[in-house]
Amino acid sequence: MKVDKLLEFAGDLGIDFFTGVPDSQLKPLCDTLFDRYKCSEKHIVAANEGAAVALASGHYLATGKPALVYMQNSGIGNAVNPVCSLTNDKVYAIPMLFVVGWRGKPGVHDEPQHVFQGEITVKLLELLEIKTFILTGDTSDKDFETIGSEIRKVLSSGKSAAIVVEKDALQTEVKPDFNNSFIMTREEALGVIIQKSEDSDIFVSTTGKMSRELFETREKLNQGHSKDFLTVGSMGHSVMIAAAIALKKKNRRVFCLDGDGALLMHGGSLAVNGTLACPNMVHIVINNRAHESVGGMPTAAAHIDLVAMALSCGYKKSFRAENENELTAILDKLTNTDGPVFVEVNTNIKSRKDLGRPTTTPVQNRDAFMNFLKRDME
Repeated sequence: MKVDKLLEFAGDLGIDFFTGVPDSQLKPLCDTLFDRYKCSEKHIVAANEGAAVALASGHYLATGKPALVYMQNSGIGNAVNPVCSLTNDKVYAIPMLFVVGWRGKPGVHDEPQHVFQGEITVKLLELLEIKTFILTGDTSDKDFETIGSEIRKVLSSGKSAAIVVEKDALQTEVKPDFNNSFIMTREEALGVIIQKSEDSDIFVSTTGKMSRELFETREKLNQGHSKDFLTVGSMGHSVMIAAAIALKKKNRRVFCLDGDGALLMHGGSLAVNGTLACPNMVHIVINNRAHESVGGMPTAAAHIDLVAMALSCGYKKSFRAENENELTAILDKLTNTDGPVFVEVNTNIKSRKDLGRPTTTPVQNRDAFMNFLKRDME
């Protein structure tokens, strides 16, 4: 179905505000919203899905109109709290229309982090008392008219509804330009970081293409993967995983390879990490100002001084690099610098079209990583 049809239907419901967190399965919707509204009062890319529900709630309180909230199904977890304690009709009865990308749908091959979430997506939405409708590649205009009629009834009763979107169910010809002016790619930055690291160093990488590129960088350098924990899901939580490891492995440096979208999703972890004050912690944020792994929509990181933010949260040192020479010079300083240290690395949003995926399973990654952590590196 054309995205225009979905947005026309939203308009008929009085929806004129859109917010959410991008998803590759919803790329046609995200691209069209950005093409029409950019980031504006009509369209806000939220820090996380719970925040999107809150934005939609505030919009309803101010206007009496429901909003459209888009997300990948993995983001339902972030939305559960406000959905249960704020918008449910037993509390404030604030209606909204969710559009949810269905990763890991049973019977459709997907990455490991999506399998269980895919199995429970519809059940979870129904448990949250959100009336759910499935949009497939075969959904006809007539079928959607029936779905639309039901959604209208749900919203008018003060409840919320969800359209769960299967792969390739939405189509658009819109192709926005999300590029920025930085020269270095994320993969080039990872190459510099890995080559400047020591044998005892531990790495925790965030979800998305970051972990995929780290895996391939190790392959390119003919190195093993036991030093790396690839956080294939749990967007925004890599830094807390790394911090807990740093607390227990005080004689070894722990690198968190983070992204700007992940950092913003659970930004409070910066303050916790600063308070923990692990001297062996190095937090590197690859900032391309975009949700590049799921299509390229911009984050708010272009408008934030992340270096100053880290210092204000208690990091001992904070640096910024915009090219390989600057990044190399900063990494050279870390040998004699107590942490926690924060490094912002500005990159473009380019990635290889032939980028592969890890060839090991998450459990194999876990076991190899834990065995590496047990090694005496003193």
